[in-house]
Amino acid sequence: MDIKIDGVTFSYKGAEDSPVLRGITVDLGGSQVVSILGPNGVGKSTLIHCINKILEPVEGTVFLDGLDVSEYSLKEMARQVGYVPYSSSDSFPLTVVDTVLLGRHPHSGWKTTDEDLEAVYDVLEKLDIQDLAMRYFNELSAGQHQKVMLARGLVQKPKVLLLDEPTSNLDIKHQLGISRTLRQLSHSEGIMVIMISHDLNIAARYSDNVILMHEGRIHSAGTPGEVLTVENILEVYGVKSRIIDDNGRPYIILEDEECAECEPLHGEAVCSTGLGQDGA
Repeated sequence: MDIKIDGVTFSYKGAEDSPVLRGITVDLGGSQVVSILGPNGVGKSTLIHCINKILEPVEGTVFLDGLDVSEYSLKEMARQVGYVPYSSSDSFPLTVVDTVLLGRHPHSGWKTTDEDLEAVYDVLEKLDIQDLAMRYFNELSAGQHQKVMLARGLVQKPKVLLLDEPTSNLDIKHQLGISRTLRQLSHSEGIMVIMISHDLNIAARYSDNVILMHEGRIHSAGTPGEVLTVENILEVYGVKSRIIDDNGRPYIILEDEECAECEPLHGEAVCSTGLGQDGA
């Protein structure tokens, strides 16, 4: 599936003079992992909500395979585009299997088929959470919630999967595992994965392309090596950094001149911890 975002501007009601998105234009196509990066409040979540019809731009158009998203019904949109929010407010005492089965509704309605159950257990196995199948969703940890919600998005078998910080509640091992799984599924099953991230190094390692946003606009877009530069990080985040080559991909080390405990490096203080999980 191809996505074309053409001149999209969005303002929330009552704040028309301060648009969250300002003339966003970008073309995305094929099976790839795209990470949307940028500081808090630059419009990352708003952008993906415009892609999946949760929000309607005040100007501009979003096209899926050449068709304006406004012409898709909600059910048709759900068949094409899966969405995994930052966190889930679901509190019903459903089992994990039943929770993930909700993702099959766009394909088979409310009648569960053997094909639906097979799809659910296949996704649970891919995410290594099959042991949670009969646990109640409202009794799980935040990290387990995140993986179950990802499973619900994947079981839709969408052409595009939108994720809002999919690794935010996971420990380091599971951050890597989920990121690796998303990349593998994107390439093996032809899914375009678009995910919001605050972890520049996760994005650099697992993304095919990245979009760096700044003040409601696209600051730069391209491969991780093209976008994640010392100059761009300083301009967008206001943070100095060093970048080293990690098997052909950038690895970012943030500099903290105000950290008294950091070791000096070439006359400047450098935070020895590298990039924190919450990014900038």
